[in-house]
Amino acid sequence: MKMMKAIQIPSKGEKMKLVEIPVPQPEEGQVLLRVEACGVCNGDSMAIKGASPEYPRIPGHEVIGIVEELGEGSTKWKIGERVGIGWHGGNNHVMGLTMDGGYAEYMVAYEDSLSIIPNELSALEAAPLMCAGETTFSALRNSKARPGDLVAVQGIGGLGHLAVQYAKKSGFRTVAISRGSDKENLVRQLGAHHYIDSEKENPAEALQALGGAKVILATAPNAKAISSLINGLGSDSELIIVAGSGEQLELSAMDFLKGPNTVRGSFTGQAKEIQQTINFSVLTDVRPMIETFPLEGANEAYDKMMAASTRFRAVLSISTTNFSTTRL
Repeated sequence: MKMMKAIQIPSKGEKMKLVEIPVPQPEEGQVLLRVEACGVCNGDSMAIKGASPEYPRIPGHEVIGIVEELGEGSTKWKIGERVGIGWHGGNNHVMGLTMDGGYAEYMVAYEDSLSIIPNELSALEAAPLMCAGETTFSALRNSKARPGDLVAVQGIGGLGHLAVQYAKKSGFRTVAISRGSDKENLVRQLGAHHYIDSEKENPAEALQALGGAKVILATAPNAKAISSLINGLGSDSELIIVAGSGEQLELSAMDFLKGPNTVRGSFTGQAKEIQQTINFSVLTDVRPMIETFPLEGANEAYDKMMAASTRFRAVLSISTTNFSTTRL
């Protein structure tokens, strides 16, 4: 029986553990992937906190891998092709939550949930695009903004540093909003035309001084900061929230009426949207800034991600060559 190393959540609330378990076998309509890289995302915390219907569970939903084996009836992919998968695992599954994810040397995936990864992207670069990249790209792509419009990105972290790049490459007048001055040089290098230090000036007033934003993309989970941004919108504009937060927003009816403005959320898409994100990223040279960890360092990577101390996306670099073994 072929064995692999994996990171499992033993049960609800327990710390992740490195284990050696049998390599899973693909079922009908599935493929077996040899995992090259897996991003570490805030969404992984859901499984750790107990949202998975079954434990033990292998987390991970920003996965890049090589098709190693085809399940019965699987015809969409060829062995040896490099593919990626995000949050939506196909057949109403969520990767790393309702089925095992990519914190492992191998994993199975439904063939319809996969996207092709071109050679222009390394596995480590591609992994964060499966969720963080697609989430921000699709939010902007489906927004009211058109080339030349003022678009602001609140929060310059794992999501925000990608959003700034996508906004600039899409032809928007791009504004980055963050606390302190330490990120200003970086975001300007990423393409921001303006930088607003929320410790020195009121972001909403600064946006109005620039003419009012057509779109504000909120990527940092601070409900108070997000709520105040609605006053920075121009006429017939929208505030799009992609940051997960359980805090209540502080909004009044007048916030909507004086625009008129829209406040809405945007969630991560499926294989089609991921493929569009990949294609755009390659065409316009958008890349995530990443910090890599070995599979055995998953707990460290997760802790740094949750503490927002990673610049800017944590990625597990996984090699089956050194670790997999075969046992009878």
